[in-house]
Amino acid sequence: MAESYTFTLKEKSPVTHDTYRLVFDRPEGFEFESGQCTHFAFDRDGWRDEDRPFTMTSQPEERDRVEFVIKTYPDHDEGMTKHIPEMTPGDKVIGDAPGGAITDKGPGVFIAGGAGVTPYIPILRRRAKDGDLAGCTLIYSNQTEKDIILREEWEQMDGLETVFTVTDQADADVDTRMIDAEFLKDHLGDKDRRFYICGPKEMVNDVREALKDAGVDQDNIVTENGW
Repeated sequence: MAESYTFTLKEKSPVTHDTYRLVFDRPEGFEFESGQCTHFAFDRDGWRDEDRPFTMTSQPEERDRVEFVIKTYPDHDEGMTKHIPEMTPGDKVIGDAPGGAITDKGPGVFIAGGAGVTPYIPILRRRAKDGDLAGCTLIYSNQTEKDIILREEWEQMDGLETVFTVTDQADADVDTRMIDAEFLKDHLGDKDRRFYICGPKEMVNDVREALKDAGVDQDNIVTENGW
């Protein structure tokens, strides 16, 4: 990492069955915008080159802390997120300079798959605090209902329209379709507004093309690269 920062874990708590909220001391000079991420790696032998991108979910003005909400993948034998549940206060990670395509570029439709919701956490929280969620919709896909990150918080945000869908739970109380062209037809609404997309790479690419085919201007589509 050309520019690096050391983060020390202060606290860890569960968000869902496989997702954790991690709060670190904020390194001096670490400046970011809501929605941006840093690539960080465990500060331990054998792991310093195994960095992955994670979004800061705290607000930029919170000077004494920086928060991440991280989904773990226990079935990924060599993946670093498998070891997130083992972390304890005092553990350190090394991060690089913040970056990423998704920042708050105005109200619109926020489309996410799985952990792709994390860039929207600080953006929508800020808008909720400012009473500025008019015109904002969250369309969020997961495998099952128990995988929906911060569901209650989203549902309680005054002014935010929420659309949840799951793909691997036939008896769910929410939609059970993939976010594809047919799904978007039912939820697209005004096409002359901002559309944000974040999630697995294939999903991001498919949804981007579906939006363009539906008549959404490319300049109104904001995407993260996916993974």
